Amino acid sequence: MPRTRIHQKPAAPWWSTAVVYQVYIRSFADGNGDGVGDIAGLRARLPYLRELGVDAVWITPWYPSPMADGGYDIADYRAIDPAFGTLAEAEEMIAEAHALGVRVVLDIVPNHTSDRHRWFAEALAAAPGSPERDRYVFRDGRGEAGELPPNDWRSEFGGRAWTRVTEPDGTPGQWYLHLFAAEQPDLNWASREVRSDFEAILRFWFDRGVDGFRIDVAHGLVKDHTLPDLGIADDAVFEHEGGKEDHPHWDQEGVHEIYQTWRKVAESYAGDRVFVAEAHVREDRLPLYLRQDELHTAFNFAFLKSAWEPNVLREVIDRGVRTLAEVGAPPTWVLSNHDVPRHVTRYGRRDTALGRRDETGRPAATATDRALGTRRARAAALLMLALPGGAYLYQGEELGLWEVEDLPADVLRDPTWERSGRTVRGRDGCRVPLPWSGSDAPFGFGPAGGEAPWLPQPAEWEYFSAQFQSGAPASMLELYRTALRLRRGQPGFDSGTLRWLDAPEGVLAFERSPVLRCAVNFSGDPMPLPRDWGVLLTSDRITGGTLPADTTVWLWGGGAALR
Repeated sequence: MPRTRIHQKPAAPWWSTAVVYQVYIRSFADGNGDGVGDIAGLRARLPYLRELGVDAVWITPWYPSPMADGGYDIADYRAIDPAFGTLAEAEEMIAEAHALGVRVVLDIVPNHTSDRHRWFAEALAAAPGSPERDRYVFRDGRGEAGELPPNDWRSEFGGRAWTRVTEPDGTPGQWYLHLFAAEQPDLNWASREVRSDFEAILRFWFDRGVDGFRIDVAHGLVKDHTLPDLGIADDAVFEHEGGKEDHPHWDQEGVHEIYQTWRKVAESYAGDRVFVAEAHVREDRLPLYLRQDELHTAFNFAFLKSAWEPNVLREVIDRGVRTLAEVGAPPTWVLSNHDVPRHVTRYGRRDTALGRRDETGRPAATATDRALGTRRARAAALLMLALPGGAYLYQGEELGLWEVEDLPADVLRDPTWERSGRTVRGRDGCRVPLPWSGSDAPFGFGPAGGEAPWLPQPAEWEYFSAQFQSGAPASMLELYRTALRLRRGQPGFDSGTLRWLDAPEGVLAFERSPVLRCAVNFSGDPMPLPRDWGVLLTSDRITGGTLPADTTVWLWGGGAALR
């Protein structure tokens, strides 16, 4: 009798549903006592990450860097900054993480290098038109003597995007492009040498066991070689033109050829290596980066920026799932990262959307109700972790940390502070070192007797340390631990589907499977819970069988509609 062949659906790659924990390495844990986080500190805390329940860790740049932009100005892509440790320590950390079941994703910064990179030193020493200068975007200036920049492009950190160099003979010379800080010259991705070197960089780290890369400014590598003006006033502090059609330096078609080549590099290695795009593009353009022969996943910035409003969030979630399904890519969800204010602070404001600006074009500063922000942050965490696809956690969000908005001016390091004329404080407030234990600063961030952390911590963080919260059932840390344990082991979360349910005004309710539902109450009125469904987890205490405002519940079993 012929044997029947059973076709089993191949297991989804790990990254399609992974919860990834972002480590901003300078602020995670200090192992040697110099006040700066490092690999030794990260290695010591790997068991914490395993107990938390994450699938992978994403490490912000740990390469040699002058730190003009927090490590995103890289001087050598194949080494470790001495402030963080050594290459041998990095290799040991990767092996230790794998032994604990935690994968490792690195940051890669292909749009620009540091001005201390060997290539840029060679470019400055070489003549205009030389192969050394062709690795970067050098151009002659406009005006009678080349005294004006080549065009009107602006830096993302404020000011013009061009800096003029002094030639080796001492005369004023060409200008080089830097879409970010002047210390971050943009690479020329029309150069074959640039392309081949980055392919070699990927292999260097894949050979050491790295599981993937988060690609910084993934949408910015290719520029229109004609360098057309954007029509930006020269005195503009910040001017964002990311949504402009046919933008000359964002989302150019040429980036896709680069990522097709990178995908081939990744697929030459075993183990489902992954690329994650930081691509600030229109939502209808994002799927182009995630076609089957390009990158694997991308951050969902629309979700991160969304206001705490049910109709807005539902539309963002729908678009995120729908648009990526067109190319067979899983959605991802994120609430905070190292570039934006922490969501505890944002959700406690009157306007909860990210990116609101005042009449001057600068980020709007409004008062925060931290208790309200914390309650909403707890609810948002369960909402995010109930959605299909992957999720990204920013270090400290599992502790309920907030944006530190009163850092002294003399400790601010973000380049935005200086380039905005000291009017925009930048991103340091979300990068304050973590509290681990103890009743006094630095709260276990570094060893006793070591240097103070590179940014000061609020005294209140005594009550938000990992040690203080561990084992406390109502703490944010235990909420995350429980949610991640259930997400990994409870049937229903492995489903890739989401079906919205009928619910009262101001409530979002959806089904992940016939036995798993999630409901979020945004309204001011308690919502009755269905009696034939069990409560699996809630973001805050519920009484009387009703779901309070700004609270999320996971429901298990039953079959009644939420009404």
